[in-house]
Amino acid sequence: MEHIANIVTAGLDVMQIRKDFPILQQKVHGKPLVYLDNGATTQKPQVVIDAEARYYEVYNSNVHRGVHHLSQVATDAYEKARHIVAGYINAAHSHEIIFTKGTTDGINLVANTMSRRFLKAGDSVIISSMEHHSNIVPWQMACEESGATLKVIPINERGELLMDAFEAMLDDSVKIVAVTYVSNTMGTINPVQDIITLAHARNIPVLLDAAQAIQHISIDVQALQPDFLAFSGHKIYGPTGTGVLYGTTEWLQKLPPYQGGGDMIKTVTFAKTIYNELPYKFEAGTPNIAGSIAMGTAIEYLQKTGIDKIQHWEEQLLTYAMQELRQIDGIRFIGDAANRSGAISFLVHNIHPFDMGELLDQQGIAVRTGHHCTEPLMDLFKIPGTVRASLSFYNTMEEIDKLVAGVKRAASMLL
Repeated sequence: MEHIANIVTAGLDVMQIRKDFPILQQKVHGKPLVYLDNGATTQKPQVVIDAEARYYEVYNSNVHRGVHHLSQVATDAYEKARHIVAGYINAAHSHEIIFTKGTTDGINLVANTMSRRFLKAGDSVIISSMEHHSNIVPWQMACEESGATLKVIPINERGELLMDAFEAMLDDSVKIVAVTYVSNTMGTINPVQDIITLAHARNIPVLLDAAQAIQHISIDVQALQPDFLAFSGHKIYGPTGTGVLYGTTEWLQKLPPYQGGGDMIKTVTFAKTIYNELPYKFEAGTPNIAGSIAMGTAIEYLQKTGIDKIQHWEEQLLTYAMQELRQIDGIRFIGDAANRSGAISFLVHNIHPFDMGELLDQQGIAVRTGHHCTEPLMDLFKIPGTVRASLSFYNTMEEIDKLVAGVKRAASMLL
């Protein structure tokens, strides 16, 4: 009864929500699926699946390139999705929304174009110790190509940024700060407003990797004022291969095109090409039309559900999960920040994460094991990897109970 009361308090009918996700109805190894790998990708509601199918069934056509009916319908749906995204993050203009293949693609766009126009020897780029490889490697490449230096904000044992160290790094050499909003491994919510304020005081732009924030936290880019913000559609209940790069008009106009091809041009001659206006300047070639439309549908689904209600329920799930997992003998949490969301990384005694993950899978419980594309972070903690349970609003307290029981059972078998 206590769990039911929690669902009512959160304002969500979680059991009804679960019916919207076909994959959650299946069994794995004869057990009901307990999907706790939402940090890797979220499951898709039927309305999203239907939206993508409908494009191919009813109005499959290329966008922006035809006067015929199907092309106009496809273009309208594609641009409607852009407006939906802009509204969701409160962008000032829909042309500040660039459709990408995902967070990785968005960060690479900024890193590549920044290195070509704004980075040189003697300059520096700041990232943090908890970054996903997608917010490390592009900047390493940019620094290698330009001669700039990469600086890394340290963290404490709880997995929190050392803000004094960050502030000390800010000098005239810094040309951009690129940090994650929420750690994909530890769930740490970084003080991004403070980071932006400090950087902007020195006229330094900030890119936020919001891949692990966009589905958990209400984001208002006009209030927060990042210069760039990237996220993936598949992390927000949309299709894979979709994503968004938000950039302020000022910065998007400064950057050169990322790729050349169709639709990112106004005119082409052998002597010179005139590039298109925003956002098309950064959308070369035929985009993922169906996926982008379905991503818009996913965001509409979240808006209808209510991001504040989602955040409240997920906070309850996280609190309960931490409370119950702490009671397991020999458990060690990797990152235990005061302000956190979504992900829980842990080890139990000396059990290898892969062994734990395989035994949990036999019980129908899906978690992620390994370094989670954060090898430098694992090196800091001197571990090969972790077991990561990552939450969604369609998860239940009963599923947390199954996770805890599963970890205990696996530990009893492996110790």
